[in-house]
Amino acid sequence: MPPSRRGYRVGIDIGGTFTDFALLDPRGRVRFGKVLTTSDDPLRGLLDGLQAILADAKVSPERLAHLLHGTTLITNAVIERKGARTALLTTAGFEDVLEIGREQRYDLYDLRMRMPEPLVRRRLRLGVTERTDAAGTVVTPLDEASLARAIDACRQARVEAVAVAFLHGYRNPANEAQAATAVRRALPEASVSASADVLPEIREYERTATTVLNAYVRPLARRYLDRLQDGLQRAGAVGAAVHVMTSSGDLTTLAEAGRVPIRLIESGPAGGSLAAVYHGRRARVADLLAFDMGGTTAKACLVDRGRPFTTNGFEVARAEVGKRGSGLPLRVPAMDLMEIGAGGGSIAWVDALGLLRVGPESAGADPGPACYGTGGKAPTVTDADLLLGRLAPDRFLGGAMTLDVEAARGALATVARPLRLGLVEAAAGIGRLVDENMANAARVHVLEKGKDPRRYPLFAFGGAGPVHASGVARLLGTSTILVPRGAGVTAALGFLAAPIATDQIRSDPTRLERADWARVRALLAELEQAAVATLVGAGVSRARIVVERAADMRYLGQGFEVTTPLPSGRL
Repeated sequence: MPPSRRGYRVGIDIGGTFTDFALLDPRGRVRFGKVLTTSDDPLRGLLDGLQAILADAKVSPERLAHLLHGTTLITNAVIERKGARTALLTTAGFEDVLEIGREQRYDLYDLRMRMPEPLVRRRLRLGVTERTDAAGTVVTPLDEASLARAIDACRQARVEAVAVAFLHGYRNPANEAQAATAVRRALPEASVSASADVLPEIREYERTATTVLNAYVRPLARRYLDRLQDGLQRAGAVGAAVHVMTSSGDLTTLAEAGRVPIRLIESGPAGGSLAAVYHGRRARVADLLAFDMGGTTAKACLVDRGRPFTTNGFEVARAEVGKRGSGLPLRVPAMDLMEIGAGGGSIAWVDALGLLRVGPESAGADPGPACYGTGGKAPTVTDADLLLGRLAPDRFLGGAMTLDVEAARGALATVARPLRLGLVEAAAGIGRLVDENMANAARVHVLEKGKDPRRYPLFAFGGAGPVHASGVARLLGTSTILVPRGAGVTAALGFLAAPIATDQIRSDPTRLERADWARVRALLAELEQAAVATLVGAGVSRARIVVERAADMRYLGQGFEVTTPLPSGRL
């Protein structure tokens, strides 16, 4: 890594099973660390692991200049439904937009596909009398009596968070801003998210769903970030600037992360994609398939010509694994990732037909695989790898943890017996099956982008990635595998290569031939000024700031836009 001019820097990635550390010293040398994630309180494991790696490097906490952090906190809160009690204030008559969604069916023949329950109960989806038209004109002013009734319902329900998403609020946020101000005044303890602040873009369903998701996780995120700051102060890292990784691969400030925490939902995987780009550049390989297999999930991101594929919308918390349309829609900038429930902790089981299955349920860090000796009894991929000789029992976690071979044998016997197989045969079957599952998902991910998976070298990382890389590469038909040093903590290493960035969005729909270019230039200048001010406030020198501009454009008759880069200078 390039040397750090500002003292020691550390990247920390909290995963479902392990928490990873990468410490960069002023000379450019990197030291790695890894501890089990403390599922009941992830921050405890983070602080313990940070103190351990600093002590190992003989560095006092006061010398830590920069802490870069990614976490699964937001993802887990959504998947496990452990967010805040949330209410939605919306235009009267549109209370059911979260359930109506879109008429599009992703699988015409699956009539029983399960859909996720909305994060807001029906009785807390509250209509408010107001109306703004598509041109941004306020047709019906905000009715204060109906707003007061909605606020009273929130008070009676003791909500912790309120989402405000009015029709066409992206075009004119006046009514939303008025309602949000009233809610904050009446319910000072509640967290308020307005769609014009979270996602000021066209499309009511996605805008409302994203705003609700942000409101749902915001109290949890703010408490966590406050505790993180306090914990670092108590640990002695008083001078460390803290930034958080976003889903798009950029670093953001604690204040911005607390304002729009939903942008952190895929922060860890984004770090791995950045590390793949960094190592690919060093190896002079511009095209890669970044393959991250951790303890809970496996992920893949396609890197083409030195740039990872990105997306502005995806689904989270799918009710059916791998089924498009069965999740909660989320529209935020993110790395375009394939994710599957296949990791070292994925549990192997035999179904009612007597067939071997692996995942998606994971043993995680608690109780963990049987061989960890932390209470786990179910057979996992890690237990199979240990029995196959792919893991050295006395060198796991750098020798800090000894794996229990007999415990792995006992766990694997529970699937070997019903399959009438020996233990090694059962372990090999588990290994082959999880490789097939991951390769199939990765193949679809690459083919959907019109690319040939055979021409993309596999960049394997994560705790289990290098162990399964050869099997996955063989199934994909690629002949080249790249494994970085410190593969088990690559995502944390990627944080050290991430830029500090911010996005500013404004919606002002118009037809190109009718565009008011003076207005367009004024809007772009306003957005640039706001973005620069945010970065300068985060400590970035104005001379180092690079501004990129883009517009979402489509032809008449098209249903969706294409994000199109705009040239610098006068339009």
